[in-house]
Amino acid sequence: MDLIDIGVNLTGKQFKRDLDDVVNRAVGAGVGRMVVTGTSERASQEAAKLVLSYPGVLFSTAGVHPHDASSCSPAVIETLRNLAQQDGVVAIGECGLDFNRDYSPRPVQEKWFEAQLELAAELNMPVFLHERDAHERFAAIVKPWLDKVPAAVVHCFTGAADELAAYLDMGCHIGITGWICDERRGLHLRDLVAQIPPDRLMIETDAPWLTPRDLRPKPKGGRNEPAFLPHIARTVAACAGRKAADVARDSTRTAQAFFSLP
Repeated sequence: MDLIDIGVNLTGKQFKRDLDDVVNRAVGAGVGRMVVTGTSERASQEAAKLVLSYPGVLFSTAGVHPHDASSCSPAVIETLRNLAQQDGVVAIGECGLDFNRDYSPRPVQEKWFEAQLELAAELNMPVFLHERDAHERFAAIVKPWLDKVPAAVVHCFTGAADELAAYLDMGCHIGITGWICDERRGLHLRDLVAQIPPDRLMIETDAPWLTPRDLRPKPKGGRNEPAFLPHIARTVAACAGRKAADVARDSTRTAQAFFSLP
């Protein structure tokens, strides 16, 4: 398989000791390109720095996650603007709304979500989006911007059928993670994934989170890695009634076009 992992959190402390090994294992498993997620000002800066150490293999996004929206400011947006113009920074985000945990007040989340959409439109860059338990408000905010940005992906989609249909109708891409491998929470995704057109479907690990529960042998410490993306691709293929090689080919082409990767 030749795969692109569109969402990996390689700036986290979980990868401090063995990042080279993690990247090399991923490449050895056929995951030749990975997009490192920027989730705060600092994480976005660290992600952009990582890109320079792994040219052609790592790329990154620049954004502020809704959990960290309270730390956002006009100065942070300016930092993101500058980062986004560096080589290898390929999208604005992770940005959006999270009404499940409400780590930042909802009005604050909304304010800085819209500010990042505005930035993406200004820079003509795709957006890497987060939504949890906030579908209606999220859709209302993002919809007016979708004809102003090149593309948008709802990363780590775990929603219901009507939400998927709404995002597809809006023209969004969909990111599927190892959540689909979870027999407790992900069963509904196994039925829904066949509804995602091949040119809108991308796959991701969201490492170190969302380790596929059915992965054998289980990874030490339960840490997810981009090397496990082929397992997710095979699960998606089985659920969609497609060949794994076709899912790999199409999701890679889609991600390459979405992020304008070489």
